[in-house]
Amino acid sequence: MSTLSAIVQFESAGRSDLADQEKLELAILQEFLPEQLSEAEIIQLIEQSIIATGATSMRDMGKVMGTIKSRAQGRADLSVISKIIKDKLG
Repeated sequence: MSTLSAIVQFESAGRSDLADQEKLELAILQEFLPEQLSEAEIIQLIEQSIIATGATSMRDMGKVMGTIKSRAQGRADLSVISKIIKDKLG
């Protein structure tokens, strides 16, 4: 279970004490995580990668993902990136 879903479940069950503990732990963890890319930064990164790889169709998705993965790892949800790439190449 993710921390966010745990918070929602604890709050739904009226367990604010446990929800507060999860929120505190999340705040501590976020201090050490890399800054997340904004949606605009993700789109810009994807568009740059499409141009750089010469991608024109879904067959080129692997090339685009390959150039983005190392730059976005830990800074963005790769499944979100994949969906945006599909929308742009589809």
